[in-house]
Amino acid sequence: QVQLVESGGGLVQAGGSLRLSCAASGIISSINDMGWYRQAPGKQRELVAAVTSGGTTNYADSVKGRFTISRDNAKRMVFLQMNSVKPEDTAVYYCNAEIAVFGPYRLVEVWGQGTLVTVFS
Repeated sequence: QVQLVESGGGLVQAGGSLRLSCAASGIISSINDMGWYRQAPGKQRELVAAVTSGGTTNYADSVKGRFTISRDNAKRMVFLQMNSVKPEDTAVYYCNAEIAVFGPYRLVEVWGQGTLVTVFS
């Protein structure tokens, strides 16, 4: 069974920084796109940032210049460095990945369980 497990969420003061991590585990052939989504109370889940297997990144306009996504393909991990955080960044952050698995070989979309980030002013 393939899983994504996030860590690094918590309480942070506005203007501060936080780093989220997400690790993939299981019988994996390869990992394609990886990304971070967030869902604030009463709002729909939205894309925060994504990175391809080749390292091309994409960001939501609301986080450009403040957040940085990166990945370590050897460790099957993706990270989200959050700088200059704002109260409106408060949300549950979810890791997402498109993963090629064996038995039989196929692509699956996997979500992590989510990690809460709370920004206070």
